[in-house]
Amino acid sequence: MTKRQKYRIDCRIWIVGEKGTFLGAGRVKLMQEIDKWGSISKAAKKLGMSYRKAWESVAAINMEAEKPLVVKTSGGKGGGGAILTLEGKKAIKNYLRIVKNTEIYIAKQLQTF
Repeated sequence: MTKRQKYRIDCRIWIVGEKGTFLGAGRVKLMQEIDKWGSISKAAKKLGMSYRKAWESVAAINMEAEKPLVVKTSGGKGGGGAILTLEGKKAIKNYLRIVKNTEIYIAKQLQTF
Protein backbone atom coordinates (compact mmCIF):
# COMPACT_ATOMS: atom_id res chain seq x y z
CA MET A 1 0.00 0.00 0.00
CA THR A 2 1.33 3.42 -0.94
CA LYS A 3 1.46 6.05 1.78
CA ARG A 4 -0.69 9.04 0.88
CA GLN A 5 1.16 12.34 0.87
CA LYS A 6 -0.32 14.72 3.47
CA TYR A 7 1.63 17.79 2.52
CA ARG A 8 2.60 19.83 -0.46
CA ILE A 9 4.84 22.78 -0.93
CA ASP A 10 3.70 25.72 -3.00
CA CYS A 11 6.27 28.12 -4.28
CA ARG A 12 6.59 30.78 -6.93
CA ILE A 13 9.75 31.65 -8.74
CA TRP A 14 10.82 35.14 -9.71
CA ILE A 15 14.01 35.88 -11.53
CA VAL A 16 15.23 39.22 -10.24
CA GLY A 17 17.81 41.46 -11.86
CA GLU A 18 19.54 44.66 -10.87
CA LYS A 19 16.52 46.80 -11.73
CA GLY A 20 13.86 44.54 -10.21
CA THR A 21 11.77 41.57 -11.22
CA PHE A 22 12.72 40.21 -14.61
CA LEU A 23 10.53 37.14 -15.02
CA GLY A 24 7.86 35.40 -13.01
CA ALA A 25 4.88 33.21 -13.81
CA GLY A 26 2.64 36.14 -14.78
CA ARG A 27 5.16 37.75 -17.09
CA VAL A 28 5.95 34.44 -18.75
CA LYS A 29 2.23 33.81 -19.32
CA LEU A 30 1.92 37.30 -20.82
CA MET A 31 4.83 36.61 -23.16
CA GLN A 32 3.29 33.27 -24.18
CA GLU A 33 0.01 35.01 -25.01
CA ILE A 34 1.82 37.72 -26.98
CA ASP A 35 3.56 34.97 -28.92
CA LYS A 36 0.23 33.25 -29.56
CA TRP A 37 -1.76 36.35 -30.59
CA GLY A 38 0.93 38.66 -31.96
CA SER A 39 -0.50 41.51 -29.92
CA ILE A 40 0.01 42.98 -26.47
CA SER A 41 -3.61 44.18 -26.33
CA LYS A 42 -5.03 40.77 -27.32
CA ALA A 43 -2.74 39.03 -24.84
CA ALA A 44 -3.80 41.43 -22.09
CA LYS A 45 -7.47 40.89 -22.89
CA LYS A 46 -7.07 37.09 -22.77
CA LEU A 47 -5.43 37.39 -19.36
CA GLY A 48 -7.97 39.87 -17.98
CA MET A 49 -5.29 42.53 -17.67
CA SER A 50 -5.32 46.14 -18.75
CA TYR A 51 -3.28 47.09 -21.78
CA ARG A 52 -1.37 49.57 -19.65
CA LYS A 53 -0.34 46.90 -17.12
CA ALA A 54 0.64 44.55 -19.94
CA TRP A 55 2.69 47.24 -21.66
CA GLU A 56 4.38 48.21 -18.38
CA SER A 57 5.27 44.55 -17.80
CA VAL A 58 6.74 44.24 -21.29
CA ALA A 59 8.71 47.46 -20.78
CA ALA A 60 10.06 46.18 -17.44
CA ILE A 61 11.03 42.83 -19.00
CA ASN A 62 12.83 44.53 -21.86
CA MET A 63 14.56 47.02 -19.54
CA GLU A 64 15.99 44.19 -17.43
CA ALA A 65 16.94 41.97 -20.39
CA GLU A 66 20.25 42.27 -22.20
CA LYS A 67 18.34 42.26 -25.51
CA PRO A 68 14.60 42.94 -26.01
CA LEU A 69 12.38 39.90 -25.49
CA VAL A 70 9.24 41.49 -26.96
CA VAL A 71 9.25 43.99 -29.81
CA LYS A 72 6.44 46.01 -31.33
CA THR A 73 5.80 45.67 -35.04
CA SER A 74 4.55 48.56 -37.12
CA GLY A 75 1.24 48.80 -38.91
CA GLY A 76 -0.01 47.63 -42.19
CA LYS A 77 -3.51 46.57 -43.10
CA GLY A 78 -4.28 45.10 -39.68
CA GLY A 79 -2.29 47.61 -37.67
CA GLY A 80 0.75 46.94 -35.54
CA GLY A 81 1.41 44.13 -33.15
CA ALA A 82 4.11 42.57 -31.05
CA ILE A 83 6.34 39.54 -31.38
CA LEU A 84 8.67 37.59 -29.17
CA THR A 85 12.28 37.70 -30.20
CA LEU A 86 14.43 34.59 -30.25
CA GLU A 87 15.75 35.74 -26.86
CA GLY A 88 12.16 35.98 -25.60
CA LYS A 89 11.38 32.41 -26.64
CA LYS A 90 14.62 31.24 -25.05
CA ALA A 91 13.79 33.09 -21.80
CA ILE A 92 10.40 31.35 -21.60
CA LYS A 93 11.99 27.96 -22.22
CA ASN A 94 14.65 28.58 -19.56
CA TYR A 95 12.16 29.88 -17.00
CA LEU A 96 9.88 26.84 -17.49
CA ARG A 97 12.89 24.52 -17.15
CA ILE A 98 13.85 26.18 -13.88
CA VAL A 99 10.29 25.83 -12.57
CA LYS A 100 10.11 22.15 -13.54
CA ASN A 101 13.48 21.36 -11.96
CA THR A 102 12.49 23.22 -8.80
CA GLU A 103 9.22 21.28 -8.57
CA ILE A 104 11.12 17.99 -8.92
CA TYR A 105 13.57 19.03 -6.21
CA ILE A 106 10.79 20.14 -3.87
CA ALA A 107 8.85 16.90 -4.39
CA LYS A 108 11.96 14.92 -3.42
CA GLN A 109 12.50 17.05 -0.34
CA LEU A 110 8.90 16.59 0.72
CA GLN A 111 9.33 12.81 0.78
CA THR A 112 11.24 13.23 4.05
CA PHE A 113 8.05 14.24 5.92
